[in-house]
Amino acid sequence: MISAYNSSVSALQTFATRLHSNSNNIANANTDSFKRTRVMNTTTEAGGVKAQVEKVDTPGPTTYKETSNGYDQVELSNVDLGSEITDMNLNSTLYKANLKTIETVNEMSKELLQLKA
Repeated sequence: MISAYNSSVSALQTFATRLHSNSNNIANANTDSFKRTRVMNTTTEAGGVKAQVEKVDTPGPTTYKETSNGYDQVELSNVDLGSEITDMNLNSTLYKANLKTIETVNEMSKELLQLKA
């Protein structure tokens, strides 16, 4: 039961990082030249997961904006709101699923302790 608990805790931390990345990308979607981040999951020796955050350097679309010097070409953000919101919903659901796993482990531990008492 302890390994299930530890795996779920590491997954909670990972999905919290993923949700933070999603929310940061969405908040900066209209910021010129902003580069989105993505989170890659890697397994750990203890059977859990770890988040690795990396910046995506693909260029965003360009447009012309009026500046004090006339019109200049400006690179926009490379954030795709459709995929970010979809990913955020998925990460939120997976976060909740790991919370439920921790609740179940706690209930099972409580029952085990009551049986031994």
